[in-house]
Amino acid sequence: MGLFNNGFKGNILTGLAIGIGASVLAPVVIPMLASIAKPIAKAAIKGGLSAYEKGKEIVAEVGEVVEDIVAEVKSEIVQERMEEISENLNNQEDNG
Repeated sequence: MGLFNNGFKGNILTGLAIGIGASVLAPVVIPMLASIAKPIAKAAIKGGLSAYEKGKEIVAEVGEVVEDIVAEVKSEIVQERMEEISENLNNQEDNG
């Protein structure tokens, strides 16, 4: 309870003074901060877009590699099946 008995009036007056000071300085400070923050924000957005584009390229390249591997595996499966069929035909000719 000691925190609340330390003089609310002093805290209110201090808060009011800070609020008035901020409202007087805001028209000057905000444009200054905006002029500093805008180039930083633009640079961050440019970097983000660049990273996004690079990521898209990498994903596309990985997709192509995976497609190539899948095509090779399918080709190998077909080749193996053709060899099995050929062996089975040869065995049937030998037996029959």
